[in-house]
Amino acid sequence: MVSVPHPTLLPVIYLDANATTPVLPEVVDAMLPWLRDHFHNPNSAYGPAKEARRAVENARGQVARLIGADPEEIVFTGGGTESTNMALKWLSRLVGRKEGRVITSAIEHSAVLRPVETFEKVGFAVERVGVDAGGRLELDAFRQACEGASEGGGFASLMWANNESGVIQPLAEAATIAKECGLAFHTDAIQAVGKIPVNVKEVPVDFLSLSAHKFHGPKGVGALYVKKGCRFEPMIRGGGQEGDRRSGTENVAGIVAMGKAAEMAGERLGHDRDGHLIGRLRDRLEAIVVERLDGVSVNGDLIHRLPGTSHLSFTGCEAAGLLILLEDRGVACSAGSACMTGKQKPSHVQKAMGFSDAKARSSLRFGISHLVTMEEIEKAAEAVVASVEKLRRVQGGNTGPVAVYS
Repeated sequence: MVSVPHPTLLPVIYLDANATTPVLPEVVDAMLPWLRDHFHNPNSAYGPAKEARRAVENARGQVARLIGADPEEIVFTGGGTESTNMALKWLSRLVGRKEGRVITSAIEHSAVLRPVETFEKVGFAVERVGVDAGGRLELDAFRQACEGASEGGGFASLMWANNESGVIQPLAEAATIAKECGLAFHTDAIQAVGKIPVNVKEVPVDFLSLSAHKFHGPKGVGALYVKKGCRFEPMIRGGGQEGDRRSGTENVAGIVAMGKAAEMAGERLGHDRDGHLIGRLRDRLEAIVVERLDGVSVNGDLIHRLPGTSHLSFTGCEAAGLLILLEDRGVACSAGSACMTGKQKPSHVQKAMGFSDAKARSSLRFGISHLVTMEEIEKAAEAVVASVEKLRRVQGGNTGPVAVYS
């Protein structure tokens, strides 16, 4: 059970693992010596500095093994957003703005959307391919977009799994299409790595972004996979660290911690402990809520989704109100729509999936890690039921039948 301090002194049932995950005790233990005693610069020549260098390289191997890469294909960064920006900005320079085309989807994370918007402003042709009602990429439309970009040159960037819906995208198929059309391919795998098997030897990606804090490592450290043989120039220039691919003195403690978290994630995935256990927890949460409440929709493709993500909408409720009631009952989760200065606005992901504004405003996302127990899940489900019933009484909303997207 994961308990953290709470103003009402209630233990918090943490169901927001898509936002971040608790750092495991073993990861903290691995990290601390490199903060306290072994503080040396890994690029110096004396003995303790060489120890730091060995620790960085050991972590590089641990991260590489998690995704099936070779150690020299891993570049450590300050996080997933930096990794994504490094890849996209390099690819934009490589193909050039006059004829360059960028193919992406309508449901990408802002770490992709914002750079792509900038490319568009300076002359790139950008195509944002839609998704179906279950949140999966329309592959035929993606193929057409890639074929249209094959002559002039361009690149594609698609997420492996969506951060809001948890829907896993048809990455192998999409990457294969892009390569057939001669396009470089980047994937934002930040929500996928450590939660489901990811192997770059089995999926033809050129660049892949990942972040430690999504699989029980610390925040502020990530990595970019750069396929061997791919041209790549750094976005951050300076002392030439990371093989002259990302300058700046390495965050040794963070990198060591990321390596340990990657090793532990790989062990769990290897025994299928995470997927089976977490999927059962998610299914139990949904079963209780759907059985006890009318007007609930379980959103997203029910087959191709992360085992720990449940995206639910509640007719006659506002997500903002539900979050307050759930926090009072000791449950932490996220709204399914973005809040900006107190005004709820449907996210681009929900709009791409065809949500009405009302449905988007009534959506919650639950992110479950292997640290959550079945007892906590059942308590959380009861809290959801009680909160929805209370809010509906207050708001006087009408409810309808259960709807499930398949």
